[in-house]
Amino acid sequence: MAGRVITIAQQKGGAGKTTLAIQIGTALAHRGRSVVMLDIDPQASLFAWYGERRRRGFDGADGPAVQGLSGWRLASEVRKFRSEFDLVLIDSPPHAETEARTAIREADLVLVPCQPNALDLWAIAPTLELAEREKSACLIVLNRVPPRGLAADAVRDEIKRRGWPLSESALGNRQAFAASIAMGAGVVETAARSAAAGEAEAVAGEVLARLG
Repeated sequence: MAGRVITIAQQKGGAGKTTLAIQIGTALAHRGRSVVMLDIDPQASLFAWYGERRRRGFDGADGPAVQGLSGWRLASEVRKFRSEFDLVLIDSPPHAETEARTAIREADLVLVPCQPNALDLWAIAPTLELAEREKSACLIVLNRVPPRGLAADAVRDEIKRRGWPLSESALGNRQAFAASIAMGAGVVETAARSAAAGEAEAVAGEVLARLG
C-alpha cells in the first residue's frame, strides 16, 4: 500500500509549521510508522534540526528520516517516497511559492497550524481555499495554546462558526516543545510522560484517524 502524504502549510510566517512537523513526525515514528520528513522551506529550519539530531545521536532506526527537497522534481520525488515510507510529512514554505502549491496538491491531508490570535486566524483562509482547489483534505491544528485565557476559545468558536475543519487536540504553549527541538528531538523522545508529549501523541493519533 502506498504511503500517505501530510503537508503542513500556512501562508503566515511564525505560525509554527516546523514545530508541528517535528512534534508530529517524531510522534508518528514513535508509534511504529516509517516516516520521512521533507524540508522544502528555503529557511531549512527542519534540516537544521536534523543536523542537531544527528550530532546528539537521536537519529536512530526508529526515528524519522529527513530530506531537503525543492525544485521541479518535487512531485516525482514525493511519489517515490510514498513507495518507501508509511508517511511522508512535508514542511512547506508560504504557499505562494510553487513548491508549496505542489506539496498541497500531493497531500492526502494538509495540516494548518494556527496560533490562537486574530492574525493567524485571518491567514488560514487562503490555505484552505488552495487545498479545496487541489482537492486535498485539511485540518486546522491550534498551536502554542496558553493554559488560560479567552483567546483560544474565541478562535475555536470562530473556526467552528465558519465551518472549517478543526482538530480536537492541540499543542500548548509549553517549554518542553522548544527544549526538545533544541536537542534535535521531539518531546515524545525527551519528555515521554509530560503533558506536552500527551498533546503531540493526541494530534498524531487524530492525524492517523483522519487518514484512515
